[in-house]
Amino acid sequence: MWLQAPNITCKHGFSTRLGGFSTGDFEGLNLGGGDDDPNAILKNRELSLSQLNLSMANLCNLKQVHGNKVNVAFIGQQEGDALVSNKPNLVLAISIADCYPILFYDYKNKVIGAAHAGWRGTASKIAERTLLEMLKLGAEKKHIQAAIGQGICKANFEVGHEVIEQFKTNGFPSTLLSGTKIDLAECNKFVLTENGIDSNNIWAMNRCTYEPEFYSYRRDKGKTGRMWAVISQ
Repeated sequence: MWLQAPNITCKHGFSTRLGGFSTGDFEGLNLGGGDDDPNAILKNRELSLSQLNLSMANLCNLKQVHGNKVNVAFIGQQEGDALVSNKPNLVLAISIADCYPILFYDYKNKVIGAAHAGWRGTASKIAERTLLEMLKLGAEKKHIQAAIGQGICKANFEVGHEVIEQFKTNGFPSTLLSGTKIDLAECNKFVLTENGIDSNNIWAMNRCTYEPEFYSYRRDKGKTGRMWAVISQ
């Protein structure tokens, strides 16, 4: 049900599609999206959070818009693509189905963050903006651990030439771009290290959402469920 990063020591997880109450195209642990039964989604959310000893009553989530807006988290839904907090017990949740989730934890200053990094968010360096907002809450770069979850891998992520050019314009190394394919996980690692996060403090799952254990928007041609990445302290 949950996959976890070895470098994040507070409560957190990256969900799979295994388990849950959804059926049909959404079979498994669908946590939102599509035309699935809302009651099944709610039961899936309650079940999954309970496995991490977390409560729906403390949920902070987003109407994600594939941008780079970072919000200071509060209980309920906001619009944007990343959340940060220095408050205890809040549950920061990112919804994914090909885009990469990134979780952040400053273990000394007790600041957390969660970002949704699709190609647009990655190109506009949402990881950098999340770090900057964490610093405003008292985080220090030397104490921040980052974990990059599952997402669409380079082999399955072909884009138009205009997207490649946007990455080049924004300073991404050509080694991360191959013809019409982009390595989004490595692009986000690049942004993190470029902004002072030690590479030893960055963990990547290196799993592709095309694997049957996950939901994938592209693989399933838009009719699919959603996974979550969550973090709380």
